[in-house]
Amino acid sequence: MKTSINFKPVKSDSENHNYRKKTFDYIRKDLTPKNEYWVQESIKVRLEKIENYCKEKSGRKLQKNAIPIREAVVVIKENTTLHELHLLAKKLEDELKIRVFQIAIHKDEGHFDKDTKEWKPNYHAHLVADWQDIETGKTLKHQGFHYSKMQDITAECLGMERGVSGGRQRLEALEYKIQKKEEELKELNLKIDNIKKQFTSNKSNDIIVTKADFLGFRKIETDKTIENFETLLKTYNVEAFKAKDLISKKDDLLQSLNQEVTLLKNYINTLKKRNSLMLVNIDVLKAERIKYLNEIKFTLERKIESFRFSQFYPKSTSIEKLNSDMDAICRKMSKENSIPIDAFEEIFKNEKMNKQLYSLLQFGNKNEQNLQQEKNNDAKRNLKR
Repeated sequence: MKTSINFKPVKSDSENHNYRKKTFDYIRKDLTPKNEYWVQESIKVRLEKIENYCKEKSGRKLQKNAIPIREAVVVIKENTTLHELHLLAKKLEDELKIRVFQIAIHKDEGHFDKDTKEWKPNYHAHLVADWQDIETGKTLKHQGFHYSKMQDITAECLGMERGVSGGRQRLEALEYKIQKKEEELKELNLKIDNIKKQFTSNKSNDIIVTKADFLGFRKIETDKTIENFETLLKTYNVEAFKAKDLISKKDDLLQSLNQEVTLLKNYINTLKKRNSLMLVNIDVLKAERIKYLNEIKFTLERKIESFRFSQFYPKSTSIEKLNSDMDAICRKMSKENSIPIDAFEEIFKNEKMNKQLYSLLQFGNKNEQNLQQEKNNDAKRNLKR
């Protein structure tokens, strides 16, 4: 299955759509509970911070035509997790300085097949991102190859095939076209079967029009019979053309599936090589272990931020409440992303990590002074690259 990512200016009703704050006629309400959300802060709050930082950094207001907040729609699989999308967000920030602060997974959009009445889901995720360059305070400037890199990063992080390059293309339209093609394939299959049945039956005899003369002998009415044959021939020609088109589409589909199989085989071979290397090289094993735990910690931090954003959380919260909430967050994340509980226990064994995570849970977002210091540190790191 192919994926792709394309950022465009965020819409004014983005949060209403992404978090289902309104009722929409193109969604299935019974599937809405399957949606997943993560919010670091609202678009309004982030926009204010961007404007203030721009003025502080450059001494000027943000330009009126600037697009400091953008949104992407990402084609995902049915089992794509928030953890994978958080890792995608981290990669986008590390590689392209794009900072995602909202994620919404939608599993309640799609359409019913008009013939089979089968539900055709449109699995996708919305990523809302801060497009500010922390080095200058202005908006990020990307070139064409950056948009191509976005596609590579997305396919890699989600374990999917890379889509065709086209940074400006609407993913919703692309997904819709794919679904319509699938419908056409089914419809043409049925028509091909009908044509075969017609050729193997005596139906063609029905188009011969005869009439009895005054002696009782039946004679063919030439004009009407020819007209019927011409109509039937036109119908067969149209269906034959569609049949040829169907074969072509099936060949394309088969080629796409073969490519996907090849990608999966390569991925399996890569995993085998990596696993073999870990078995014989203890340093590689340690490095992979650290990387895995850091990825889990990164997603856990995002979960904690979202937890605090979604409810009132007094600073005088007891340690019992903190432990209970942290346990609930970890277990939910473990279940949703198939992460062993042992991995969380390993993270909390680290005193520094333990303190950081509980501090984040108890006090929430860092104060503005720390945020400013963090931005300055990020800018220094980027300059060294």
